[in-house]
Amino acid sequence: MGARVHTVAFQGIDTLAIEVQVSITGGLPAFTVVGLPDKAVGESRERVRSALAAIGLSLPPNRITVNLAPADVQKEGSHFDLPIALGLLLGMGILDPGDLDGYLVLGELGLDGSIAAVAGVLPAALAAQASDRGLVCPAAQGGEAAWAASGDVLAPAGLLELVNHLKGTQILGRPRAEIASDPTVIADLSEVKGQETARRALEIAAAGAHNLLLVGPPGSGKSMLAQRLPGLLPPLTPAEALEVSMIHSVAGKLENGRLLRRRPFRDPHHTASAAAIAGGGLRARPGEISLAHNGVLFLDELPEFQRAALEALRQPLETGTIAVSRANLHVTYPARFQLVAAMNPCRCGHLDDPAQACSRAPRCAEEYQARISGPLFDRIDLHVEVPAVAPFDLARLRPGEATATVAARVAEARALQAERYAGTKITTNREASGALLDRVATPDAPGQALLIEATGRLRLSARGYHRVLRVARTIADLEGAAAITRTHIAEALSYRRRGPGRQSAV
Repeated sequence: MGARVHTVAFQGIDTLAIEVQVSITGGLPAFTVVGLPDKAVGESRERVRSALAAIGLSLPPNRITVNLAPADVQKEGSHFDLPIALGLLLGMGILDPGDLDGYLVLGELGLDGSIAAVAGVLPAALAAQASDRGLVCPAAQGGEAAWAASGDVLAPAGLLELVNHLKGTQILGRPRAEIASDPTVIADLSEVKGQETARRALEIAAAGAHNLLLVGPPGSGKSMLAQRLPGLLPPLTPAEALEVSMIHSVAGKLENGRLLRRRPFRDPHHTASAAAIAGGGLRARPGEISLAHNGVLFLDELPEFQRAALEALRQPLETGTIAVSRANLHVTYPARFQLVAAMNPCRCGHLDDPAQACSRAPRCAEEYQARISGPLFDRIDLHVEVPAVAPFDLARLRPGEATATVAARVAEARALQAERYAGTKITTNREASGALLDRVATPDAPGQALLIEATGRLRLSARGYHRVLRVARTIADLEGAAAITRTHIAEALSYRRRGPGRQSAV
């Protein structure tokens, strides 16, 4: 007897159709899974055997062969448990051959017959919709599947529930699509006292999605500022929310099957490896830069990160994608993130404090900041000094503008950009390039003269030149100005430095 059940394998956020073929024939009792299964798939035999026993069924004393076709593609993950079990139930005659023809199935089985959550339900739901099939998935991820699958969605908590539904003795309702709730407490920008230059740079970064580097001594408020950036950013659009949620679904990080609503904010520790940052590992999972797609990647203590991890950022910062290549696998993940980094000016952090500066200054600072390569430094739009705030000022200074006030200006600037780039794939000034950038960001004559002069003095690269134009365009948008003037260029240049450890020339 033979049976077929449809499922998928994952290649990044893309899916590959897999057919689970089950054959039960005469011969010595055996249970074999073929078709390049990994260890998790191979171990499914014992989980399936125990799950069937939990609902009162046992495998027949025959030779059982499960083939995962196409056989030349590596099969990874525990989500093959449920399609294998259902294939066996079809082969044993428990289910009718037509019960699962119109479904794509995935789920991990517990020894008690329960169906546990698995990674990748959202991409699988999109694949089911594209192939005009329904979807069978774990109950915990029914809401996730309901967003994408227009057909029938079955989300049982256990194998017995699913069998009873297919036999007509129980009815499973369609799960409800849900969105992740916003955090109840959002850090407010008004809590930051002083640091007017840094606050201004943070607003510009939010308005144009520009990369930002904060440099200052310990305790000056660098991390505090970075953690308030998400509150200034607009919510994800429906298309962005779906794309971001697909990445988190493949990574197994989509909580309770709810689509993300707020832009991601990822802040890995500086001990993170290059694979953790860029993606990879045994199963080529998405890294932090992909999990931060359409959101913010915050790297605190930037020079303390491994050199390989930092250099892995260079290409994604330009292209918005990351290709994870292995000997037998090549996967591309989206990685259009906004980089925000913070660092001390030197290892001890007190370079500009005569009372605490080390005896090796300024060489100590030059060596410490030189851990950031020139090409990576060149890709950061805004470089901001964050000086220490005196205790007297902390007690005297009044709170600054609240997050809601600044976010309203950011939203207006983003609306101008959305109108400007309508009909293109570009959404923010940071992404503009080539002829489009020349058309929307050409300054007036005084501004052009200043930019040309500063380019020579700062020895800006072509990339740095264009990044200054993008920042100036955002500054003009925050003012509602149609043209870029000398004032806008001057402010954009004030956030530019020659290289690690060197001050700006404007």
